[in-house]
Amino acid sequence: MEIICPLDWRYGGEEIRYIFSRQGITSYRIKVEIALLKSLMKQGYLSENDVKTVENASKEVTLEEIDSLEKKLGHDVMAMVVAIAEKSGESGRFVHFGATSYDIVDTAYALMFRDALNIIKRKLIKNLDRLSTLANEYRDIIMVGRTHGQHALPITFGFKLANYIYELSRSLERIIDTEKRVVKGKMSGAVGTMAAWGEKGLEIEKEVMRILEIQPHEISTQIAPRDGFAELISDLAILASQMDRLSTEIRELMRPEILEVAEGVGNRVGSSTMPQKENPVTAEKISGLAKVMRGFVISEMENIPLWHERDLTNSASERIILSHAFVIMDEMLDSLFSLLNGIIVYPENMEKNLNLTKGAIMAESLMINLTLRGLPRHKAHELVMELSRKAEREGKSLQEVALESEQMLRYISKDDIKIITDPKRYLGSYSQLIDRSLQYFRDIIKENSLKQ
Repeated sequence: MEIICPLDWRYGGEEIRYIFSRQGITSYRIKVEIALLKSLMKQGYLSENDVKTVENASKEVTLEEIDSLEKKLGHDVMAMVVAIAEKSGESGRFVHFGATSYDIVDTAYALMFRDALNIIKRKLIKNLDRLSTLANEYRDIIMVGRTHGQHALPITFGFKLANYIYELSRSLERIIDTEKRVVKGKMSGAVGTMAAWGEKGLEIEKEVMRILEIQPHEISTQIAPRDGFAELISDLAILASQMDRLSTEIRELMRPEILEVAEGVGNRVGSSTMPQKENPVTAEKISGLAKVMRGFVISEMENIPLWHERDLTNSASERIILSHAFVIMDEMLDSLFSLLNGIIVYPENMEKNLNLTKGAIMAESLMINLTLRGLPRHKAHELVMELSRKAEREGKSLQEVALESEQMLRYISKDDIKIITDPKRYLGSYSQLIDRSLQYFRDIIKENSLKQ
């Protein structure tokens, strides 16, 4: 059979792909079925020997057998249950007893989310560590700060990177918080009342969750509430969009006319026809995959308003959304690390670009100092704007025209003008702000006992 989906051969690491593979999903579902049997055993429904028999039989069930039964039954979970039960003989009597399919599916999802999110968190932290190293390394390297694509005020490259550290740390924090709502099991029967187990329902649920080491939802219908799924996909899409922003930043700064940073391309072919090309293809891949991630959000939001105690309209879309979202996120995080690990920084071009506008970038500094020396702020703005326009017309630096301005010299001496128009002296609290961003990341690690 031809492979169609690029997730099968192009994107994502083996570790996370296994979780969402046919074999992986089936293994998680069987794990939940066995946990239910052990809980039923504790309530006296079957013996320990029965559980062991079923556990051993479940290891022999193949995907081919399940697929064959599903063609007859039209139900994937029931096909798995029948396959296990038939291989277990008399001991299989209580397989799936009292449960509904989504007790198994949604509890399996909770386990899958837990394992997949551990991978995502680990890789996100790895990227944040790399960004932290870069932010410290380039803490004091001055460059142009841009707004609307135009030169605004001087910043440092370390300061720029620290902003991304803060944003990505917020995603780490967001994911940790969402885990509390989505890594929860559901073992409550056909409409959520536990009716099939009589008065033993809560004890059966408690034991299942103890075995699986997760907490249960406080209440549910036939399925776990889908707001949590929508929140999870939204969180991943936000993270994807943040990585898109960083990748777009690198792509823009790699343009030959800017070239302040570049993607390390090595001997990679940039173009099939233009030998000189060195393209930011890793950054572009990240941006491209982020588009897909954002698209999943609407579809998962649509899975919240199901009819009554549930309908099946969430099922088909979730088979696509959940697996694809996690595998794509895994690919994006690996790609981002590759990008950051090979990034090339050109401080000399940062300095060159800083001087492109001949000091116009220091207009605010002049305006602020004029105001501090007695000229009303709006008048100071007007004067500096006039001087900036004059400098542009005459091809002079802002410092030159400021030194020639009698009105300017009434308020600021020539020596002070030279100091005030020095970009190195107009960086504010940049270093402390970098430290604050780095500390925010470290605090999340510490508060949640995560490994760096």
